[in-house]
Amino acid sequence: MKDLASAFFMIVGIVVVLGLLFSYPVMLLWNGCFVPAVEGVKEIGWLQAWGLMILFGILFKSSVTTKK
Repeated sequence: MKDLASAFFMIVGIVVVLGLLFSYPVMLLWNGCFVPAVEGVKEIGWLQAWGLMILFGILFKSSVTTKK
């Protein structure tokens, strides 16, 4: 049981680290392209970019099904 719990927390940790790593380009694109182009838009931080990634992943999830 202890090994199962440690494996679970290891997987959750890896998912969180990868999510934060993949949110960095979102932050750079937002702050580098969107802020100068649109008046009144503020810069975002790393965790806000992570939240945007999660939100857009939920909203625009692909639901393609294939029949065999």
